[in-house]
Amino acid sequence: QVQVMESGGGSVQPGESLRLSCATSGRFVSFIGVSWYRQPPGKQREWVAGIISNGSTKYGDSVKGRFTISRDNAKKTVYLQMNSLEPEDTAVYYCKAIVAQGVDYWGQGTQVTVSS
Repeated sequence: QVQVMESGGGSVQPGESLRLSCATSGRFVSFIGVSWYRQPPGKQREWVAGIISNGSTKYGDSVKGRFTISRDNAKKTVYLQMNSLEPEDTAVYYCKAIVAQGVDYWGQGTQVTVSS
């Protein structure tokens, strides 16, 4: 079994920053890839950013240039550095870890609120 836990959410003002963490644990060597998703209030979940085993990263258009995804392989943890936050970034942020082909695990989510 694999556990995925997000942390680092909170309430900030526009223009501020947060760093989310996605900590994984369990019986696997390393993940194939990890993606961050978010679900704004009343809207569908959307993909935000992803990182794969070779370190390649991709970002959704709405966060390019503001968010950075990174990883610490030794800790089996992936981070999402979020800068220049906007009210539109308000959402529950989820992490999905892919540990094998077709095998993925989701965390419970962490709330990010951006408001003045």
